[in-house]
Amino acid sequence: MAKVCENCPVCRHARHHQQGMAFNFVKNIEQEICPFCKAYERVHGKKAHEK
Repeated sequence: MAKVCENCPVCRHARHHQQGMAFNFVKNIEQEICPFCKAYERVHGKKAHEK
């Protein structure tokens, strides 16, 4: 499931740019809802929006 978050265009944009609407979306909203972001955090030990 973490692989889906790695390939997600919104999450990839947020990790790469660290600002903007996609970053704020992933940081504030998607962390609470998205099971793929939660899996990414468990596997990698960092939030989906962190580099």
